[in-house]
Amino acid sequence: QVQLVESGGGLVQPGGSLRLSCAASGNIRSINIMGWYRQVPGKERELVADVTNVGTTNYSDSVKGRFTISSENAKNTVYLQMNSLKPEDTAVYYCNVKGTYSRSWYIQAFNSWGQGTQVTVSS
Repeated sequence: QVQLVESGGGLVQPGGSLRLSCAASGNIRSINIMGWYRQVPGKERELVADVTNVGTTNYSDSVKGRFTISSENAKNTVYLQMNSLKPEDTAVYYCNVKGTYSRSWYIQAFNSWGQGTQVTVSS
């Protein structure tokens, strides 16, 4: 199994900043893509940003220019730096990692989710 532990959420004023972290652990062979999603009550989970194993990044139009996703491959960790936060950014943020892991003679794909961390932007 591959486990994800995320942290960094909290309450901030509009215009403030937060940095989310997500660390993956387990018998990881390779990671193909890491990303951040968010969800508000009554709505579907949506992609915020992701980064591939070759360094390609992708951002939602609503966060482009304000958020930055980065990864530290040696630690199997992904970060989301959030600046100029708006009330519309309020949501539960989930980390997602896709890749492969090894166990005995087998190589299996995985798609793991973090437990979620609350981000609240309010005056």
